[in-house]
Amino acid sequence: MNSIEHWIAGSYVAARGRTAPVTNPATGKETGQVALAGVAEGNAAVAAAAAAFPGWRDTSIAKRTQVLFAFRELLNARKGELAAIITSEHGKVLDDALGEVSRGQEVVEFACGIAHLLKGGYTENASTKVDVHSIRQPVGPVAVISPFNFPAMVPMWFFPVAIAAGNTVVVKPSEKDPTALNWMAELWQEAGLPDGVFNVLHGDKVAVDVLLTHPDIKAVAFVGSTPIAKYVYETATAHGKRVQALGGAKNHMIVLPDADLDLAADAAVNAGFGSAGERCMAISALIAVGGIADALVAKISARATALRTGDGLRGCDMGPLVTAAARDRVTGYVDAGQAEGATLVVDGRTITPDAEGDGFFVGPTLFDNVGTEMSIYTDEIFGPVLSVLRVDSYDEALELINANPYGNGTAIFTNDGGAARRFENEVQVGMVGINVPVPVPMAYYSFGGWKNSLFGDTHAHGAEGVNFFTRGKVVTSRWLDPSHGGINLGFPQND
Repeated sequence: MNSIEHWIAGSYVAARGRTAPVTNPATGKETGQVALAGVAEGNAAVAAAAAAFPGWRDTSIAKRTQVLFAFRELLNARKGELAAIITSEHGKVLDDALGEVSRGQEVVEFACGIAHLLKGGYTENASTKVDVHSIRQPVGPVAVISPFNFPAMVPMWFFPVAIAAGNTVVVKPSEKDPTALNWMAELWQEAGLPDGVFNVLHGDKVAVDVLLTHPDIKAVAFVGSTPIAKYVYETATAHGKRVQALGGAKNHMIVLPDADLDLAADAAVNAGFGSAGERCMAISALIAVGGIADALVAKISARATALRTGDGLRGCDMGPLVTAAARDRVTGYVDAGQAEGATLVVDGRTITPDAEGDGFFVGPTLFDNVGTEMSIYTDEIFGPVLSVLRVDSYDEALELINANPYGNGTAIFTNDGGAARRFENEVQVGMVGINVPVPVPMAYYSFGGWKNSLFGDTHAHGAEGVNFFTRGKVVTSRWLDPSHGGINLGFPQND
């Protein structure tokens, strides 16, 4: 049985009290016990980050980026190890896990060039003999609280930028799949990062509350459900911290009558069922406009039933849900959808998975004729359930999306450039795809939604991420010239 310990000040710290089981979702078997931090362990992790901050802050940008480059090279060489860890604890298939690592590594590579974004400005002679310049400085020890669905990528949205900017970090991963962060902590040490700059604190709400309230933590980055994001934002800001708390989603995909239906069906299957639907950017509501719904549903159904669900190490198309509780929650929504009158086209409760043991499987599930009052539409299911709504016009589809309380991601499928341009202007969502179902931006742009999908003023990574992990300072200076009538300060005069 694997013991998953905290990583504090460059070494492992064993559990002092509570632990929780970690399971392989494909088999249902327990594979380890993860430490659950108490207040003392939380304070120790913050103290390590606080002690390391002055030295790391004063380390040159050149040296900091050398460490980032070394981490990047080690990660690239050994990403298969990390992907295997993700599959064994989260359940997503190995290809998905490798893709997760690659998308996280894009932020590491972005952070390697952070010197350009840390540059200040300079104005000479803003007033007579007065110069003004601006600088950006790290905020101090920061906390990253990350979710189970992307145990490597989501933390990498934040900590490479924070570290490159001169901050120190305490990461609190999900207790459901915690090992990936320990693996990366060891990699940071191998890359030459000083002890205490990167710390991993395992735990539950007790650990989270320490990070939200500790006076030495200056900023908090969070990704998770909307109720918890709101709690994190309200608690941390009440304790004087800057916060970016990314919440839940109900992502819509519009398919217009002129769209390529094969392309749209492929996109709906990939975006709806990839990673078993456990993505904050998953498409869960497809809006078919006009008379295309029957043909589109038939194409999606044929593709969904051809998917192979099972152990992510067996070359399957889709893996299990992360826990038994998650599986039961999703099947409960399928039951509710049927009871509320939606048409169940593909039933994921009946699949026979390609796996051994008692894994947490629900296959691809497709509903048609879904109404906006149904729970499968109103709630974030976070599973492989795709709901098709039928409307008569683009305007009706747009009204549905803009009326939704979430605003994370959306997509439109069309061959009409005018319709696409109108959609990107009118839709009230933070990330928009045009014939792209999952519009996750590249690392040099910023990730984040609108409305109840984000609490805070800045998005993750990109230029906004750099601004979040730094503070601006403006310096106004006047240097009198003693050789030209200034005050005599004892400098030798020129002949």
